[in-house]
Amino acid sequence: MHVQTISEGRVSAESAEGRLLGHAPGSPTVLRILLGTQLRRLRTEKGISREEAGYSIRASHAKISRLELGQVSFKQRDVADLLTLYGVVDPAERQPLLDLARQANEPGWWHRYSDLLPSWFEVYIGLEGAASIIRTYENQFVPGLLQTPAYARAVIELAHAHAPEDEIDRRVALRMARQKRLESGLTLWAVIDEAVVRRMLGGPDVMREQLAYLLEMTAERNVTVQIVTFEHGGHAAAGGPFSILRFPEPELPDVVYMEQLTSALYLDKHADSDHYSGVMNQLGVQAEDPRASRRFLERLLAL
Repeated sequence: MHVQTISEGRVSAESAEGRLLGHAPGSPTVLRILLGTQLRRLRTEKGISREEAGYSIRASHAKISRLELGQVSFKQRDVADLLTLYGVVDPAERQPLLDLARQANEPGWWHRYSDLLPSWFEVYIGLEGAASIIRTYENQFVPGLLQTPAYARAVIELAHAHAPEDEIDRRVALRMARQKRLESGLTLWAVIDEAVVRRMLGGPDVMREQLAYLLEMTAERNVTVQIVTFEHGGHAAAGGPFSILRFPEPELPDVVYMEQLTSALYLDKHADSDHYSGVMNQLGVQAEDPRASRRFLERLLAL
């Protein structure tokens, strides 16, 4: 995942740590990204190459890259050696970053499901848990944060048709656990293609329950749902589903997430996030407004 360096409006590691320690679920992911960003800033300010940094901790330049992008866990010894190389020798400056490394290595709440999760999706769950706003476009399934257990099971069984029942149960439980973020401050804006709410998954009863639940969730102040009806024809998101995650920490850039069959793309350069934000804004104009979307769902539910 590409994470930008903090270059303007810098904050001290100590103040950053003070805001992030004890953060909501997902903090280990955010802490890794923040620490990696701080280390990259220190390295580039000293004009030290990734190769030189890697040599100092008996690793490759690729390992330094992964550390700076927050993709892997940190060893206290490695962080200490890098700080020495970068000239950070004052204990008052070093300790907050070492504490940050320790906190970043603590497992997230989803650790008990790690046997079910590919590493690229563990990253997403961490980011989702730390985000304050998620804007998402879906053209095939109801967004996971808005799925009922029965609908989630139908979707999961499509991808894991041969999995044992207890594994399916745990995957459904994980998806339901993720939805708790909607009870703790997350704002969700979902733009959904009409095909999603017309596609029959799990049978008529499951779909009826799912549509009713969507309607119920649109009454929540932190959830907005808009439907892009077939009447609009083509629209701005021709490339497929994506999500934009925004975080309360100003040091962290927006992240665009696009899931693929066996991997995912994470984009956080301003050019990318600005482009996808523009697409999402266009979708918001092209889709039915929230009230009209509610009426559309009510009509569909009455059929």
